[in-house]
Amino acid sequence: MKRARALAGLAAIIALGAGPAATAQVAAPVADSGHTAWILAATALVLFMTLPGLALFYAGLVRSKNALSVMMHCVAIACLGSVLWLFGGYSLAFSGSNPIIGDLAKFGLPDVRGAVTGALPESVFFAFQMTFAIITPALIVGAYVERIKFGAVLLFSGLWLLLVYAPVCHWVWGGGWLAGLKVMDYAGGLVVHATAGVASLVAVAMLGPRDGFPKTVHPPHNPGMTMMGAGMLWVGWYGFNAGSALAADGAAGSALIATHMSAATAGLVWAVIEKLRFGRSSMVGVVTGVVAGLATVTPASGFVGPLGGVILGALASIVCFHAVDIVKHRFKLDDSLDVFAVHGVGGILGTLLVAFLASPLLGGAGYAEGMDAASQFGVQALGVAAVCAWSAVASFAILLLCKVTVGLRASPETIEDGLDMGSHGERAYQT
Repeated sequence: MKRARALAGLAAIIALGAGPAATAQVAAPVADSGHTAWILAATALVLFMTLPGLALFYAGLVRSKNALSVMMHCVAIACLGSVLWLFGGYSLAFSGSNPIIGDLAKFGLPDVRGAVTGALPESVFFAFQMTFAIITPALIVGAYVERIKFGAVLLFSGLWLLLVYAPVCHWVWGGGWLAGLKVMDYAGGLVVHATAGVASLVAVAMLGPRDGFPKTVHPPHNPGMTMMGAGMLWVGWYGFNAGSALAADGAAGSALIATHMSAATAGLVWAVIEKLRFGRSSMVGVVTGVVAGLATVTPASGFVGPLGGVILGALASIVCFHAVDIVKHRFKLDDSLDVFAVHGVGGILGTLLVAFLASPLLGGAGYAEGMDAASQFGVQALGVAAVCAWSAVASFAILLLCKVTVGLRASPETIEDGLDMGSHGERAYQT
């Protein structure tokens, strides 16, 4: 005991004698090992959502002759998005004080070993956010399957990540103007789902429908593959939403529970809707409901309680089910795998409803200082309008550039043979 006291006293004397340099050294931020470990795991989970989760989910929904092309799109976007995130995307999203767009101070991640962001090494924060930047343009793949040129996928996805995803990410999570207004988007209702959903509508409007649409129905070639992909998405979404707490704490646990309850409720409600309308419940329908519930709870997951998750899941299936019908049959837009109706509408719905479901009366986390349900709803609606407008305008400009350079639509011969063989010279299945 005496030795410990002596050492403590000696340390105090040394610290006092060392002056400001020692004080600054003590005050330097240090990463928390527990939080770091969880976000490393969450990063792997979110990448798992794209590869192989989203790739399998989408591939099972298309015709067999196009299954490999869908997987190829997801893999290529993951590769391209990773490189672009290092060389510009991350810096534009998470650096600088400009309310609209970041600067290039973090281009190439110059201080990869020493920097700390909050309780995390910046390298871990960078990697976690990179997986979000990968899956967001990959979601759009479901809108234009079976008829797009591979070059257009690459050019559009790369420019879209830099010109749409990165700025909106900065607005909401990087200290931009929507963050200043106290917008609530826990894990990407605006940043991920609204941006991708709106871009999907613009893409299918410019690309045109698949041959025979809407009279000819192309059933999923492998619903079992779709179910496996959906299961991977569900598991990965724990990292997506609970990881967005950026800590291994009660907030992460609460987000995980709300996420799971929303997904489970949505799957059940979608099954009931199908039974009432068609006389049977399908596997594809149930997992579509699950994904709708996951997309809808995403912006609210850290702000609502389990009851809020159940409410969001139920409303997600009701609203998104009807949105599918409206997009395809009323607007005649061949959003092939319902990206806008499920992700776009779901993300927007959750972004708006969090203004009410965050109330402590419903088990929510409450509001920022000076905010209540009414004022929060106004901010949420403004965020939805601004993000959707920017995604629509910028996506149109990028697609127009693609059209006049590499072209958008594959040739009729390639479409007839299938993109697997026509674009990549190989097939998912050998007969």
